[in-house]
Amino acid sequence: MCGITGWVDWTLDLRGQGPVITGMTRTQAPRGPDDEGTWLSRHAAFGHRRLAVIDVEGGRQPMTRNGPGGRPVVITFSGEIYNFRELRAELRSAGWSFGTRSDTEVLLTAYLQWGPDLVTRLNGMYAFAVWDEQARRLLLVRDRLGIKPLYYARVGDGIVFGSEPKALLAHPRLKAEVDLEGLAELLAVPRARTPGHAVYRGMRELKPGCLLVADASGCRESRYWQVEARPHTKDFRTTTAEIRSLLTDIVDRQIVADVPVGTLLSGGIDSSAITAMAAGKFTGKLASYSVSVPAPARPGSDLWRPSPDEPYARLVAERLGIEHSVVEVGTDGLVEDIDRGLRARDLPGWGDLDVSMYHLFRGVRANCTVALSGESADEMFGGYTWQTDERYVRHTSFPWMYGRRQPEVLLREEVRRAIRPEVYEADRYREALAEVPRLEGEDRAGRRQREVFHLGLTRWLGALLDRKDRMSMAVGLEVRVPFADHRLAEYLFNVPADLKTGAGTGSGGTGGGGMEKALLRRACGDLLPDEIVNRPKSAYPASRDPGYVETLKELVIETIDDPNAPLFDLMDRDRVREAVTSGLDALPGPITARTSAIGLSYLLELDRWLSRVRVVA
Repeated sequence: MCGITGWVDWTLDLRGQGPVITGMTRTQAPRGPDDEGTWLSRHAAFGHRRLAVIDVEGGRQPMTRNGPGGRPVVITFSGEIYNFRELRAELRSAGWSFGTRSDTEVLLTAYLQWGPDLVTRLNGMYAFAVWDEQARRLLLVRDRLGIKPLYYARVGDGIVFGSEPKALLAHPRLKAEVDLEGLAELLAVPRARTPGHAVYRGMRELKPGCLLVADASGCRESRYWQVEARPHTKDFRTTTAEIRSLLTDIVDRQIVADVPVGTLLSGGIDSSAITAMAAGKFTGKLASYSVSVPAPARPGSDLWRPSPDEPYARLVAERLGIEHSVVEVGTDGLVEDIDRGLRARDLPGWGDLDVSMYHLFRGVRANCTVALSGESADEMFGGYTWQTDERYVRHTSFPWMYGRRQPEVLLREEVRRAIRPEVYEADRYREALAEVPRLEGEDRAGRRQREVFHLGLTRWLGALLDRKDRMSMAVGLEVRVPFADHRLAEYLFNVPADLKTGAGTGSGGTGGGGMEKALLRRACGDLLPDEIVNRPKSAYPASRDPGYVETLKELVIETIDDPNAPLFDLMDRDRVREAVTSGLDALPGPITARTSAIGLSYLLELDRWLSRVRVVA
C-alpha cells in the first residue's frame, strides 16, 4: 500500500526543499508505518511512507534506476502489482536484471522498457509517480477502478501530488479552501463520487484508469482503460464456470505476500467465497475477522440487516478450519472516534460506518498486515436494491438516490441559490450517462441495465473504495479487493441482468430462481455450506442502538446552540433545529432510524470540517 507524495517544478531548484517534501510525506505516516524515504533533484522531490508487504528488506522507496544516458529514473509507488512475477520474467528475457524481489523494481523497470505504455500490462491496485530525469517528465498513474487514490494540483510552474489531500495541503502554497463547486459536490451528490473531483479548490483526483504526463509544456491527462460493450451469448452454466475460473486466478494472485494475511469474513456470500478460495491455496496461517456493533433490541427488526453475521462467519471458519475473531465496537467508541474517520477521509464521511470499519481494521492489524475483502461484489454481481428494483432503475437520476433527501434540503436559501444543487446533480448525471459504452441493437431495458452497472462502477464504487482505503490506511493495513479486478468488471459489464439474478435460462441449464447475485452463488456454491450460499444479503453492520442516535442528537443540539458553529454558514439553523427536534424525519435520506444516525453524524462532521477549511465564494 503505502503513501506517496512529490513536487515537480521545471523552473525552480528544489534541492533545498527537503523540509517541505518531508513535511508532506509525514502527513501520511499511518499509510506507511515501516519506513520513510525522500529523493531530491534539481526539479523533482519525491517522498514515500512504506508499508512493507513484498520483499520487506529490498523494496525501499523512492527507488531509482539509471535510464537513458545514465540519468536516473525514480518511482514512488503505492499498491500491489499482482502480475509482477510474469512481468519480471518478460523483462528478464528482454535483458534486464533485478537486485530485489519487489514489485516496485519491476514497475520501475517496466517504465524503462515500455515507457507510459506499461500501464496496459498491469494487473493490480496502484497509484504511482515516475520522474524521468533525462526527459524532465513526470508520469502519474492510477489503477483502472480507482482502488488506490492519487491527487494532484498545479503550483506555480509545477505540480504537487499525493495519496491524500492532506499531503498536498502540507505544501506552503496550497490552502485548505473549498469553493461553490466543491460544496455542491459534497451536498448534492454525497453518495456518488464524481471522478476527478477532489472538493478542495485547485486540487484534482486523477481519475481511475487514467494517467497524467507533465513536462515543461504542461499537463495532459488521458484515459488508458474503460469497459467495452460486447454481446454476451453464454448461458448461465457456462457463465458461472468462466466466472469461477476468473475468480480463482484473481485470488491466487492476491494471496501473495511476505507478511501475515487475513480475510474480512462477514458470513455473506461475498466474503465467504473469497475466504474459501484463499484458504484453499494459502500456504500460511489464514485468519478471519468480522465486526460487531450495537444491534436493535428485537432480532430481525432491521430490514437492511435481517440476520447477524457472527453465526454465519463462524460456520464458514469452522468449515474451512481457520481461526475467526470478532471485533466488538460499542456506542461510546462510535461516538468518541468520529474525528478519527474525519481525519482519515479529509472530508465529511459516513459516521459510524466509517468508525466501525476503522475499529475492525485496527483489530485486524494487530495480527495481519494484509486482509482480503469481499468489497465490490455487489457492484459487479447486482447485490443492491437500486440495481434490480424497477422503481430505482427507472429513476431519472442516479438510481441510489431514489426516495432520498440530500443534505441540501437544510441549506440556507442564499447558499442553495449559489450552488444550485439540483442543477449540479443533473449535470453530473448527464456526464455519467454520456460515458456509458453502447451496444448496437440493444433494447431499451438492456441499455438501462448497462447504464445502471456503469453508474455503479464509476460513481458508487469509488465512494466505497475510498472509504476502504482511508480507514485501512489509517491503521497501516493493506486491504485487497479481489472483486475489483478489472477483468471481472469487463466480463460482468456485458452479462445480462437476468443471468446475474439467475432468472434467465440457457441451453446449459436454468439459473438460481431470481435471487440476487445468483451467478456468484452458483459459481462458488460448492465451496461453502448451503446456509451461506442461500443467505440473503445483509448490509455492512451499522449501529441501531437508540442510545447512539440520542447521543448524536445531543451533540447536534449543542452545535445548534453554538452561535459560532461554522455549520450555519451553510445550513439554516432553524431548519436543522426543526429536523433534529421533530423526530428527525426532515434529515437527509429515507425516513428510518438508521438514516437519522447518518444524517446526524454528517452534520457533526461537516461542522468540524468547516472549522478547518475556508469557504471561498
